[in-house]
Amino acid sequence: MPGTPVSPASPEASEPFGHPVAGSATTRRQALVGGAVTLGAAALGGALGAPSAFAAVPRGPVITEPFSLGVASGDPRHDGVVLWTRLAPDPLAEDGLGGMPDRTVEVEWQVSHREDFSTLAASGTVETGPEQAHSVHVELEHLRPRADYFYRFRVGNEISPVGRTRTAPVPGTRLDRFAFAFASCQSYTHGHYTAQAHLADEDLDLVAFLGDYIYETGDQGEIGRGHFPGREVRSLAEYRIRHAQYKTDHNLQAAHAAFPWAVVFDDHELENNWADDTSYGEDVPPEEFLLRREHALKSYYEHMPLRAAQRPAGPDLHLYRRLTFGNLVDMHLLDTRQYRDAQVEDSERDDPERTLLGADQRRWLSRGLADSTATWNVLAQQVFFSQRDFAEGAATNFSNDAWDNYRVERDGVRDELAGVSNPVVLTGDVHANYVVDVKADFDDEYSATVATELVGTSFTSGRDGVEQNPGDAVQLAENPHIRFINRNRGYVRNTVTPTEWTADYRVVDYVSEPGAPIRDRARFVIDSGSPGVRPQK
Repeated sequence: MPGTPVSPASPEASEPFGHPVAGSATTRRQALVGGAVTLGAAALGGALGAPSAFAAVPRGPVITEPFSLGVASGDPRHDGVVLWTRLAPDPLAEDGLGGMPDRTVEVEWQVSHREDFSTLAASGTVETGPEQAHSVHVELEHLRPRADYFYRFRVGNEISPVGRTRTAPVPGTRLDRFAFAFASCQSYTHGHYTAQAHLADEDLDLVAFLGDYIYETGDQGEIGRGHFPGREVRSLAEYRIRHAQYKTDHNLQAAHAAFPWAVVFDDHELENNWADDTSYGEDVPPEEFLLRREHALKSYYEHMPLRAAQRPAGPDLHLYRRLTFGNLVDMHLLDTRQYRDAQVEDSERDDPERTLLGADQRRWLSRGLADSTATWNVLAQQVFFSQRDFAEGAATNFSNDAWDNYRVERDGVRDELAGVSNPVVLTGDVHANYVVDVKADFDDEYSATVATELVGTSFTSGRDGVEQNPGDAVQLAENPHIRFINRNRGYVRNTVTPTEWTADYRVVDYVSEPGAPIRDRARFVIDSGSPGVRPQK
């Protein structure tokens, strides 16, 4: 359970753990990217001195270097955020427990307006143990709205890297600017996390990650970043190891430590193209697949900055939720996996009973859209929303893993979006950048544009990427509502104001080696009150 915060009104109610070593020339950015694991010990431990009044009392053997997976924050509200870490001195230990002892451990946490933690805004302790893989989730409350905070953890004399986070504005209050990025699909074996390093240097209020945080395969790749274990993961221990392997990357740690994230999963956090209780690739009974799903979703929660409301119960995890940023943005985060009907052939896609969202989530979304008073309404979700025909000429060929396979429900959501203020759909999954006009009738290119879909490429999945594939010319010809396709790697940075939304498609030219520079491949602007985009040079 979360520790109890010290009142922000009395920030000196507990002492800091210690202060940075005077005269250190290492910047926070360098520490996070170049040596996140050693920041606590090197930058803070030398001046630690006596433990604070709230220090954990070590029981049994001393735990050394427990913060190998870094720190993170997520799901900001106007009065707080979630803080996360996981204790793992040996993150790839074969039992999936990260090299931690089989006992409960007390973890201290501190939050400050100052990076040197000379005064505290909140602090407390939380217990964690092997049942949750020694992961830590602290739900902060009573913080100031739209404020920057620094945070850190301690176990005994071991101090974590320092993270930075930001609370949201009070819902309904005037907000003139909201900056965020969205990204997805970061295969560890396909590329170096260069884009994540560049992401950490942005000035953002939030990162929305739209799925495929890990990949379940045994792929070894070609760049010396093979999956461990070298097989498809299925057990709880194996999923924990896979998440830990991804989290050991210092560039990913830096991106997490720089801003709060809002995360949703797609398929590879469990298995390719899974649907509800049905495996896409294996003929296994639902009860067997649900046990695997339980392992995958438990491990997912253990490694993400999610609230207790998202803690899984068996194979179920309540992922869909809403974040509000002043009067400017309502972000509706969707789950397009747990409740969907299994994929079918194109001939069956028009069945009106087919659902991607499930009845409860569908009602929740409808109510949220109807009640929203925000200037911009955002669906942050996983799979391609708009119609996408891959076949040339009179024939048709649609993806069976996207909204096209659930056409009636998709069209119903589209029609509801047409009635709200400035709807924008954010999408991951397809390892490519797209910009799409969401049409009132996808089969009539002259019908009204009712929303905009922005699709982001992968961080690394698909390897180095190219400008376009040969088949993209067919897509553009058969789907005139698709305005742009690009297949480099990177992320999409968005700057939202009351009058316009600017989307910068930021790409790197290679991920097979580290060090690629970042560049702006394209920029598009959506004007408030006018669905559709204006390309910018």
